[in-house]
Amino acid sequence: MNTTAVSLPQDPEITPALIAKHGITPEEYERIQKILGRKPNFTELGIFSVMWSEHCSYKNSKPELRKFPTTGPTVLVKAGEENAGVIDVGDGWGIAFKMESHNHPSAIEPFQGAATGVGGIIRDIFTMGARPVFNLNSLRFGAISGDGPNVKTNRRLFSGVVAGIAHYGNCIGIPTIGGEVYFDESYEGNPLVNVFCLGVLKHEEIARGAAKGIGNPVFYVGAETGRDGLAGAAFASRELTEESKQDRPAVQVGDPFKEKLLLEACLELLTTDAVAGIQDMGAAGLTCSTCETASRGGTGVEIDLEKVPKREVGMTPYEIMLSESQERMLIIVEKGKEHVVKEIFEKWDLPYAEVGVVNNDGMMRVKVGAVTVAEIPARQLADEAPIYNREVSPKPAPVALKNLPKTDVGCALGKLLADPSIASKVWVYRQYDHMVRDGTMVLPGSDAAVFIVREANKILASTSDCNAIYCALDPREGARVAVAEAARNLACSGATPLAVTDNLNFGNPHKPENFWQLRECVEGLAEGCNAFNTPVTGGNVSLYNENPAGAIDPTPTVGMVGIIEDEAHVTTSSFKDAGDAVILLGELGDEMGGSHYLKVLFGRKEGIPPRVDFTKERALHDTLRALIGKGLVKSAHDCAEGGLAVTLAESCICGKKMLGADIDFAATGLQPEVLLFNESQTRVVVSVAPAHAEAALAFVREHAIPARRIGTVVGGAQLAIKADGAEYKWPVADLSATWYGSISSLMSEA
Repeated sequence: MNTTAVSLPQDPEITPALIAKHGITPEEYERIQKILGRKPNFTELGIFSVMWSEHCSYKNSKPELRKFPTTGPTVLVKAGEENAGVIDVGDGWGIAFKMESHNHPSAIEPFQGAATGVGGIIRDIFTMGARPVFNLNSLRFGAISGDGPNVKTNRRLFSGVVAGIAHYGNCIGIPTIGGEVYFDESYEGNPLVNVFCLGVLKHEEIARGAAKGIGNPVFYVGAETGRDGLAGAAFASRELTEESKQDRPAVQVGDPFKEKLLLEACLELLTTDAVAGIQDMGAAGLTCSTCETASRGGTGVEIDLEKVPKREVGMTPYEIMLSESQERMLIIVEKGKEHVVKEIFEKWDLPYAEVGVVNNDGMMRVKVGAVTVAEIPARQLADEAPIYNREVSPKPAPVALKNLPKTDVGCALGKLLADPSIASKVWVYRQYDHMVRDGTMVLPGSDAAVFIVREANKILASTSDCNAIYCALDPREGARVAVAEAARNLACSGATPLAVTDNLNFGNPHKPENFWQLRECVEGLAEGCNAFNTPVTGGNVSLYNENPAGAIDPTPTVGMVGIIEDEAHVTTSSFKDAGDAVILLGELGDEMGGSHYLKVLFGRKEGIPPRVDFTKERALHDTLRALIGKGLVKSAHDCAEGGLAVTLAESCICGKKMLGADIDFAATGLQPEVLLFNESQTRVVVSVAPAHAEAALAFVREHAIPARRIGTVVGGAQLAIKADGAEYKWPVADLSATWYGSISSLMSEA
């Protein structure tokens, strides 16, 4: 390992321009001087710039995040306490899970940006002492179809991000088993890459990230420090511009093979009694890990940069402290147990070094040999960044649609199935190894991912959801729908929701209309989480997501995890056998505002998006789970984007065998476009064996859930729908080719 001398060049003069370049306001600079009792030097200025960035401090969003429910009988580690929350799943087992973003780096270097995003979220999980068992992701890009000026760029970003996620997850051997991908012009130039990881652990294995034990040695373990990722947290806390896009050193470079070694070494070390505290070197690298562990422990930490393993010569203290090189951890070791760390990390052929000590003065002290280059109160640096209550400016309420445009219903379904946001994501997930560890019970593409954790004998279901069109039109209601849809997807898989993680993606918070969107979405999410008794275990806030045309559509992504009590209750979305009865649970619906019908066919994002009634939604989910528990349900599919027609088509084509369906809605009094393509909430299409149809309907109606038998699964070659005297027919093979082949065809043109 390289622990060569650190370069100590003459610090530049601290000027107002240099302060502003670090994203620090004049008022914040004054506060820094009061904390230090003097002016900061250049290294200290850089340290404050990353720790007081939005990415690390949540200085713009923290007052809003306090609105989330974070407690409950199953919560073992609360949101904000550690690197990830932990939920009890019974029998002494817990799950740690979290979602984070790597949006800005992925816009600059899509492969490495996405890959290191995956690496970072995996470290957050095994830092807790949990073994990571599966990944999900939620991705957003600009349009990849049509002849727009940015289509080629969007395809390049899409391809690079998917390749980066696949590379890291496949190489480290953690399956990527689900997620979502959407395409919309608002994300052009600013894609969203939200990554999720879940791990399992026993209650007694929960690890903490606090620097405890005065005199305990501080160890640096993992990859050597380089100049990649310099000030990445600050980079993620400002708008992407042509100037900032040249900031390529802010993008980290990952090594999944080294992370695999680090994962195994850390989990082995945590089985010993040698660890007093452990912290991932994620955003802000050494800076974050040292001051946060000291703050949590109520202690101080002193480190010597001469001892830090480095892969580049001549690095300055500023560069070492602000580097975000990947695959690194900080470990507080019980004094006298240093040999345990050395033996384990030598076994796994990983760099390590004793770089410092825990002290009792509350300071984060950084030295180069005998020279002190930074000395800052740890708690004030880590936990007392300025907090802002930003100005809000509500946008006008959405206006009800008038004169809904009509179209050829037969052609409309094909166009919706071909739209990349609705079409099969097989082009994406065939690049992911979703079968490694042999726990995936439901392949990607169903309403929820389902995974059996064999060591704990637990079946988990997970999903990520957010309809950003709804959120753009009505942020609060769109966020409420995101929670409801996530819970509905879990119910369709047979699962009961446990908890939520989120990723809040918004524009520049200094713009009042953007901050209003953030506030409304947070309050909508909080309402939903309270309604479904799903505490928020943690997550991420990603602001400053803008392109020259304006902010992205507000995208509060919800990652929800549930548990399935019996393997027999695992349910998927595809029809199973000819002759089965097709039943609609819920109303026919008539809400067309914010629909994909309007967006895909007419390029319009307008109207009042669907409303959700949590009481009715919960009743539907409970009844559906009970119906599944009785063994009456053969398939269940959430009715969402594209409405009933898309739901029925997907149920026909997304299984192991293609099946048709004869559907008859009889007299509805609805315009055909409204009947087939509205996106009203609280609806699920289920199939049941013909002998059980009446029993299923009777059970559902006993629970006051609207339900009707709408048709029959057939072995023929078509989906046929009748309503109000009209009949529409589609060859199932054509629907399948369109749905499965759309994205592959578009990307083959890239």
